Amino acid sequence: MADPEHALQVDEDDATDGDSSLGEDAVSSTASLTSSILRYRQENGRKYHSFRDGQYFFPCDESESERLDLQHHIFDLTFDGKLGLAPPNEPQDKPIRVLDLGTGTGIWAMDYGDEHPNATIVGIDLAPTQPQFVPPNVSFQIDDFEDEWTYSQPFDYIHSRMNNSSVVDWKRYVRQAFENLVPGGYLELQEFTLPLSDDGTLTPETALYRCMSLLKEAAAIANHAFVELDELKNIMTEAGFEDVVEVKYKWPSNSWPKDAKHKEIGIWNNENITTGLQGFLMAALTRALGWKKEEVDVLAAQARKDVNDRTIHAYWPVIAVYGRKPLN
Repeated sequence: MADPEHALQVDEDDATDGDSSLGEDAVSSTASLTSSILRYRQENGRKYHSFRDGQYFFPCDESESERLDLQHHIFDLTFDGKLGLAPPNEPQDKPIRVLDLGTGTGIWAMDYGDEHPNATIVGIDLAPTQPQFVPPNVSFQIDDFEDEWTYSQPFDYIHSRMNNSSVVDWKRYVRQAFENLVPGGYLELQEFTLPLSDDGTLTPETALYRCMSLLKEAAAIANHAFVELDELKNIMTEAGFEDVVEVKYKWPSNSWPKDAKHKEIGIWNNENITTGLQGFLMAALTRALGWKKEEVDVLAAQARKDVNDRTIHAYWPVIAVYGRKPLN
């Protein structure tokens, strides 16, 4: 639910009307890259992974890869230049083995490998969208984290970012992470949920509200329901993690906040959302709800206008939760 107690202040000087100057179009754990995995599913003008075909709604084409790298920059702003909040992100920490779940373009894994040259980083994803040339201590595997994990050695740090609606069973997911950590190792979850407003300006009548509600409905039908962010800390504690820390953030829809940091995050997130909306919605609404491509395109265009509207004070809740596996 919205958080009025910690509501962001609106920059009234930047909210003269609803028009925008931002612009409308602003296999196993050792699966090898076989030709079948490298093939993609072409559908409604977008490209999707073929390994475990249909399991993940979002595309994996060049446009989406660019968006994911932009999203990584927003996390960099959010965390003040750090790759995460858990202790293994500190320069003095010396992790040996690191696992990045749902690595996407691999940008986090590569940055972490650069910052920790003595660590070995493994990134896994359903789609082979990672670059060919990577730091020598970084490798990627095509794998499904919903399968039973069969890693031969445990990890010092497991990182999971933006996997909400991709994970079917969060309790099992977190438990597998716990079982694959060394004693004293850390799991960090960096997650999002659907947009809110603290002042009621994101109403059910807006296209943005409607399309996000439909996305939530489609995800549930596909057995990939969005988890409530407030549940993650308890899920980690129940799995056995200790010293669990939860930090909440807000990613505004555009430049509407008054304070400089949230305004900057909002400007970048506006590009993130407006370029990503069609991809977020297309497979979800056409596969799960029976929509036509043209209908999705219209709704996405309408929702982009709402994302650009500075009188709608929407934001995406983001959370970082991390905890340590006991030494004993």
